[in-house]
Amino acid sequence: MLKKMGEAVARVARKVNETVESGSDTLELRLEGNLLHRLPNEVSTLQHLKAIDLSRNQFRDFPEQLTTLPALETINLEDNDIVDVPVEKLATMSSLHSVNLRSNPLNAEVRAIAPPLIKFHMLVSPEGARAPPP
Repeated sequence: MLKKMGEAVARVARKVNETVESGSDTLELRLEGNLLHRLPNEVSTLQHLKAIDLSRNQFRDFPEQLTTLPALETINLEDNDIVDVPVEKLATMSSLHSVNLRSNPLNAEVRAIAPPLIKFHMLVSPEGARAPPP
């Protein structure tokens, strides 16, 4: 398990470094299914990033580096272990259109405070629902 985690982190670091070093205006970063539980700090340098897919990982905390990316339009965090979300920070992101938080054990407070604060689509599973383990 530790070896797989190390390999996943190495893949993510390579992908992020390639994106940063190429200087391209990469619009999408796909890191789904990599056993990640946090993002490398280099993600904060991707100021032109429009979409990120972090589904099917092991995030327990919402990756707050994402709230500093001004061009970000879509965040996919489906099927992780996220309980709390920085709704206030997300609400200030003017480019954000959609955040997918389905199959996460979100707390009731997030479900209650999010709708009046946000201007984007927040996709969540019905309260108490959780995807069955694979």
